Amino acid sequence: MSTDTLNSVRRVEVVVVGLGTMGSMALWQLASRGVDVLGIEQFGRIHTNGAYAGESRLFRVAAKEGQLFTPALLRSRDLWRELGAAYGQDVLLEVGALSVAPQGHPDIESTLRSIKDYDLPHQVFDAGELRSSFPQFYVEDSDIGVLDLLGGAMRPEVAVAAATDQALAGGADTWYDTEVVGIDETSDGVRVRTTRGEVLADRVVVTAGPWTTRLLPELADVVAVDTYSLTWLMPRHIEMFTPQRLPGFMRDLDDVHAFGVPSLDGYAIKICPHVILDPVSDWDERPTTLDREQLEWIGRQAARMMPDLIPDVVRWSLHSDSVAANKMPIIDTVAGGAIVIATAMSGNGFKFAPVWGEMLADLATGGEGRFSEYGFTIAGHRDQMTAAAADQPSSIK
Repeated sequence: MSTDTLNSVRRVEVVVVGLGTMGSMALWQLASRGVDVLGIEQFGRIHTNGAYAGESRLFRVAAKEGQLFTPALLRSRDLWRELGAAYGQDVLLEVGALSVAPQGHPDIESTLRSIKDYDLPHQVFDAGELRSSFPQFYVEDSDIGVLDLLGGAMRPEVAVAAATDQALAGGADTWYDTEVVGIDETSDGVRVRTTRGEVLADRVVVTAGPWTTRLLPELADVVAVDTYSLTWLMPRHIEMFTPQRLPGFMRDLDDVHAFGVPSLDGYAIKICPHVILDPVSDWDERPTTLDREQLEWIGRQAARMMPDLIPDVVRWSLHSDSVAANKMPIIDTVAGGAIVIATAMSGNGFKFAPVWGEMLADLATGGEGRFSEYGFTIAGHRDQMTAAAADQPSSIK
């Protein structure tokens, strides 16, 4: 930790604001390149307020969101394995990722296109084979399963701790329990004002998640705060739901979508039927609870999908993230490249975190950034919003 005195002005090459998912990865990548980098986080090193918290995440390479993401996910997988090896603890549990849905479902079709385009190792199961291989699931005759053999489950808190540890070992400095109250472009660099003092940097990387627009209010037209629920239920036969027996999974049944991972705590599994929680403009306005009706609905849907589950939620948590209308990330620069931004991960960014961190490090050191051709720009988001608005019919009064 730095010994800078309160209210002093420190000079560094790069400041990373926010050391959660994206910030910890950017810090790691910058430190590995020998950059004089300071990370600033308003909470502690690991905390429950970030979008990453919640024990586990699903990892996929065969991206249902579209084939364009698959090269990034292949690179991300390499980096996750590298990080786990360096830290001495697995970040990625290589148990595969199974998608179960009716044949012809759009997500299944997109997953299969990704597999075909990139020749990914996989298995396809018809309904009978699903029932035999994965008896944990209720399967209808029209269902098929696609197992992405490069997928798996992730440990997000471990990942953030590991990336931070590697960054510190590489020479990075960190300020925790320190709030950033302003970022100002000046003639001699970017001035970062904090509750601990001021820092002057050549470049600043803003990875503030649902707090993005507090620091960059000019993004309020494209970035909001969305909240996602995570839920755990108990199986009657936990031995069927261990990582040795169950991959990470996505299940579409009727009009309900859920994702989940095998049991990591030894008594429950994460299964998260999607609950719609309205986006808000600021983190303070986010929903902070699930009501009884929502929890009962989640229990019913989970037990429909996996009949061995007791239809009661035994643990739940809510996590907020920045979101854009098109659910695509923003990875861009402003102020002539002096401020680098990663936001609008829309609850879908964790599996990409190390590769987006690598891209942020590229941008913060004057490069174009790996996968910059993806075009995750602020201007592109605004153009899409304008086009979408133009397509809406005029209201009749």
